[in-house]
Amino acid sequence: MKERTNAPQDRGCLVGICFFILGLGTLLPWNFFMTALLYFQGRLNTTEWSNGTAVVRTEYYFNNWMTLLSQLPLLVFTLLNSFLYHRVSETVRIAGSLVFILLLFILTTVLIKVPMDEDRFFSVTMATIWFINSFGAVLQGSLFGLVGLLPQKFSAIFMSGQGLAGTFAAIAMLLAIASGTDSETAALGYFITPCVGTLITLLSYLLLPRLEFAQYYLDKRHQYEAGTTDELLKESSMVENSKPNGHSNGSVTSSPTKGDVVAEAEVDPGPEGPKRAFLSLEQVEKGQAKASVLEVFKKIWVMAFCVTFVFTVTLSVFPAVTADVRTSFPGSWDRYFISVCCFLVFNVNDWFGRTVTTLIRWPRKESRLFPALVISRVVFVPLLMFCNVQSRSFLPVVFHHDAVFTVVMALFALSSGYFVCLSMSYAPQLVEQKDAETAGALMTFFLALGLSLGAALSFPLRALV
Repeated sequence: MKERTNAPQDRGCLVGICFFILGLGTLLPWNFFMTALLYFQGRLNTTEWSNGTAVVRTEYYFNNWMTLLSQLPLLVFTLLNSFLYHRVSETVRIAGSLVFILLLFILTTVLIKVPMDEDRFFSVTMATIWFINSFGAVLQGSLFGLVGLLPQKFSAIFMSGQGLAGTFAAIAMLLAIASGTDSETAALGYFITPCVGTLITLLSYLLLPRLEFAQYYLDKRHQYEAGTTDELLKESSMVENSKPNGHSNGSVTSSPTKGDVVAEAEVDPGPEGPKRAFLSLEQVEKGQAKASVLEVFKKIWVMAFCVTFVFTVTLSVFPAVTADVRTSFPGSWDRYFISVCCFLVFNVNDWFGRTVTTLIRWPRKESRLFPALVISRVVFVPLLMFCNVQSRSFLPVVFHHDAVFTVVMALFALSSGYFVCLSMSYAPQLVEQKDAETAGALMTFFLALGLSLGAALSFPLRALV
């Protein structure tokens, strides 16, 4: 989307900061639950000792179920949001979702102090994950549609904020581990953090309507009227310039019918013969009307495929497979290994991949190389499965050293963030400005589809290891 020459300036980069915080806030639920695997596995301690031997009493497959139940509601509610967003006001969708996410984070924090048997805790946690990601889906879809109305750089800023959410969660977990307090106190401090983060996100959204730069771009009616006026002035100017006297070398007729006002101009520009320009209220309304969802999809289907495939590959092994990798250097490092080499490395590089798109946008959106590079990321799946994942039943361990796992994770995350951000920012450019919000909502649905497919694939892939 091109920035209008008469647009106000984003003073103090406040709009950019707000969208960065909004991007961060959309992925706080997923990242804080995912990064807290040590806490949840501690509450679901299913190992008991019998005759000096560790016996697994119940296997909950927490990583896989958490991933699946995070992404299925994201898919369902994003689909509903894509088709029903015009029936519910933007303020209700965004502010309302943030309020419910905040309440669910508070519930999770309170449950830390509530003793509960393992089965009930697992059920309550899964229900919380389902509902918090349902509201997250509505929030994310609405915000992608909203940011699509602004210049392209704000889409990259928003995606960069999403990338930082994981880093934020990973650092919070590292600080909780390093605090040296008991597990309950550490978990309490950890889950208070997203409560504060979600509250700040809500305040950032409420600030947007008060900023002149945001008002200018988010006033959709102003955009449509301005665009239509420019087109009418251009066509009218062409007609008037070709007929300075109103009658020379042509004729002007007026024939309104059934309430439709039509101004017809016939001119003789030269050997090509007479040309006519029609300006009607019906045409103006047609130009202002939004395209159907199917029409928008036909224009953005390549970007929709790319974002789906990227997340299918990413979620098929992260975190279900990667969180079970074990260090080759046991000892005190073992406490930090997963938090650092799995979550922190992934999220830092994912954030960097998203952020670098503000400077580099290669390949171009029209290039066939773009989907080819996206498909090539599938090579990361076997590479990560051959790392030191424990326990394992079928595949051998090929890469024992921590450094190999860390490097593969870094490249895996960097490419994921880069291609996701490019896909999401390219899509609104492929449609007219009036359809940018629909394109953003549709892309969020396909993003969620990729996450759900990846989550479903994580079950057989983990079993294959």
